[in-house]
Amino acid sequence: MKISQNIKVAVDAVVFGYQQKELSVLLIKRGIEPFKGTWALPGGLVLENESLEHAVERELLEETGVTIDYLEQLYTFGTPKRDPRNRVISVTYFGLVSPNHFKISANTDAAEVQWFPIHELPKLAFDHNIILTTALHRLQNKINYQPIGFELLKKEFPFSDLENLYQTILDRKIDRRNFRKKIMSFEILTETDKIHQPSSGRPAKLFKFNAKKYKELEKKGFHFEIKFA
Repeated sequence: MKISQNIKVAVDAVVFGYQQKELSVLLIKRGIEPFKGTWALPGGLVLENESLEHAVERELLEETGVTIDYLEQLYTFGTPKRDPRNRVISVTYFGLVSPNHFKISANTDAAEVQWFPIHELPKLAFDHNIILTTALHRLQNKINYQPIGFELLKKEFPFSDLENLYQTILDRKIDRRNFRKKIMSFEILTETDKIHQPSSGRPAKLFKFNAKKYKELEKKGFHFEIKFA
């Protein structure tokens, strides 16, 4: 059977940000048609002699000014007519970063770039709302089998900061006593001799990540059943 194809390959990036107890996502406003003036995920077509990984890194840098060391492949979206111009298959990636580590700036096909709180998202172009929802579900599942937080929290932090990070990602209140017991059993935190004095509330001891143990668990994976309040 003779097969005729005219399929293009693209990459899209879902970059989640965590800062000040808020989960956000990095979006660009499209400067060209289709969907000109509409917010979308950063991304674009893969060049002929380019790897997928290099393509998503390039598009992210060109459209937002952001460079991320590691983006995890999420899913491949290939529904016909998802792009009104051509048959386009998108290989998507996602990552979680601290927004204050980057100075964002729009370029190439992007007219603007902005962080949006996850609960205050604008209407998105193409099928990017489906991609974003898929990425959020993956992230929420991921924290049950891989420790998260080493790159997002300060070098030394009160335990409540780690609790808030997980509650923000999961968008649910967790059983704090059970959470603390489980986290400490993995030995990825080291208690320091320093005290955090908040503007209100009781003083709290500061912790830091045990980088060696954290990286071991990150490679091996772990099962962490989170109980909710």
